[in-house]
Order: sequence, then structure tokens, then C-alpha cells
Amino acid sequence: MSGLRERWRLKAMRAIQEHALDLFDERGFDAVTIEEIAAAAEVSPSTVYRIFGTKEGIVVTDIEFDAMSPEALAAIFDPADPVGSLVQAVRAYEAPREERQAGKGPWRRVRYFFATPSVRMAVCATLDQAGQRIAPLITKTGKVNETQARVIANALAFGYFAALEQWYLNGSDRPIATYVEDGLRPLRDVLSASSS
Repeated sequence: MSGLRERWRLKAMRAIQEHALDLFDERGFDAVTIEEIAAAAEVSPSTVYRIFGTKEGIVVTDIEFDAMSPEALAAIFDPADPVGSLVQAVRAYEAPREERQAGKGPWRRVRYFFATPSVRMAVCATLDQAGQRIAPLITKTGKVNETQARVIANALAFGYFAALEQWYLNGSDRPIATYVEDGLRPLRDVLSASSS
């Protein structure tokens, strides 16, 4: 995809996602239609469907991660320390506490992950896709086979989700990265022990 076209697509994705979240916050997830989201974002409904597929897709899409090329992902992911890589990515992505409490920033979508069952199901699918993207990077270390890499990648992705849920349930009292690092410590310990 050409650079200009990709920039337009990313700009449209951000606009659609922000307008959708505004509407969901105002009226509730179930009360809003794709057509209303499209009108608010000044795009056609077919554009929303083509980019996101569903309302749930609008909420669960992590625009930055999903747009990341395999090369860019490999550049920020250290397969020798997958937990550390994830914690570092969360720290870089995390909005300041004031923004989180005001419902702004990239974590604005999180409450829908846990408050809306259909969104939670969609999150599980995206976590599986994230695991599929990460597993080959873990395999390249030569220390684990494909099956083991897949298990580690899914433990990482779904462990992140569990830590995120605990952060949400605790009222976002501390930085998300603190929960992720604490929650994934047992996985880090197992991975460290197996590489010794």
C-alpha cells in the first residue's frame, strides 16, 4: 500500500474509533449503529465495515500494533525477554494517569473489553492473532520448538489481558505496566529458569 494511502487509512481509522467511542460513551455500545458512527466520522458505512468489520472490531483494534510491519515488531520484541518487551511496550504506550482517569488516550477502549461481552469475545480473537504474530519471533531463538513458542506467545498475550483486567477492576489505581510486570512475573521466572 502506498505511503499516502496508508496515512489516509490510519487517519480514518483513528477518526472512526474516536467518534465511535464518543458515541458509545454517550449512549452505550448497544444503542449505536455503524451508520451513526460513519456519519459522525464523515465516512461511508462501507468504509467502517471494510476497515473494522464490526462495532466490536472498532473497539478492539489496536491501530498502532495492527499497522506494525513484521520487521518493526521484530525490532521492538526481544525474544530472549518477551515479558520485558511487553512491559516496555506498555510503558511506552501508556497514557498519564490524568488522561486515563479522564477517559482519554489509548486506554479509553479498555472498559468495553470488560463491560461488553461481545467486545470481550472479539478481544480474545485479537489476542490469539497477536500470539500468532509473536510466536515465530520466539521460535527464532532456537531454544524452543514451534509448539512451545505458541504456548509462550499465548501465555504472554492472555496474561497481558488478565493483568489489564485486574488493573481495570482495581479502578486503574496504578500504571498498567505495573500490573503487567507483576502479573507476568511467574512466566518470566519460568522462561528464565528454562533458559539456564
